[in-house]
Amino acid sequence: MFEIVGVGSAVYDTLIVTNSFPVEDTKIRAKKTMQSGGGPCSTGLVAAAKLGASCAYIGVLSDDAGGKFLLSDFEKFNVDVQSVQVMSGYSSFSSFVILNEDSATRTCVAYRGDLPELVLDEAQKQKLIAAKLLMVDGNELNAAIEAATIAKANGVKVLYDAGGLYQNVETLLPLCDILIPSEEFALGFTGEKDAETAAKKLFTQFSPEVVVITQGKRGGILYDGTELRPYPILDAVVVDSNGAGDVFHGAFAYAVVQGYNAYQSCLFSSAASAIKCTKLGARNGAPTRDEVINLLRRNGYEF
Repeated sequence: MFEIVGVGSAVYDTLIVTNSFPVEDTKIRAKKTMQSGGGPCSTGLVAAAKLGASCAYIGVLSDDAGGKFLLSDFEKFNVDVQSVQVMSGYSSFSSFVILNEDSATRTCVAYRGDLPELVLDEAQKQKLIAAKLLMVDGNELNAAIEAATIAKANGVKVLYDAGGLYQNVETLLPLCDILIPSEEFALGFTGEKDAETAAKKLFTQFSPEVVVITQGKRGGILYDGTELRPYPILDAVVVDSNGAGDVFHGAFAYAVVQGYNAYQSCLFSSAASAIKCTKLGARNGAPTRDEVINLLRRNGYEF
């Protein structure tokens, strides 16, 4: 049995570190490049695994260079890949990420590839039923909806990393127990002008256990139907912010299966995200549990 199972995107990232953002139709010199596994759900699984949870990914990968890298990267970080379908003749979901050191920003150019969509088989469904928590990210939407439906019917918590306004995600939202949208998603989806009102509207409309809106450098807010509460960001020297939100979601999933309450989970995840930002690479930068606990304690939080 795996504690956390994920259905969503796996992305082959090429990171490009520069001193500035390039001007169109010019050339600049990169300080460093590296390959890294990416994608909200799959990076979240890696983050949870590095914290100590048992995790498995369910998805479709190509046998091209990107797919082979992603498969070995999952294995490197102890994420089970027995439920991954590997297919020949397709292009992997891939992206190029420009990391501008001067402004501490990241800019992504992504290609979704041409892999066919995931169709769950019986073994994959049984792995879902045996889990404690399912992570979805709005990619592989049809499979995610089926997986979330199965999870709900079997008492498995569903955590939705709502970072992108993908088409038809409103069909997935009612199946979520833990809804964690970016502020961009929350405002865009609800049409509200502030995160607080958006959180309440999402909660009322879809009835999750909790809504947690991430606000980047400003931390975020959580709403459980009774209390609207902000949570802080922990200071960090930013080297690479790419994947920070994915690590937040993975850390939140870990915190939930550990039995933390919603606010404790927010603090724990905020600390994990802060540590990730100090390191290059979404998955390489994901911290251990000891690193997170030590940062929290240095900031006056007891765990």
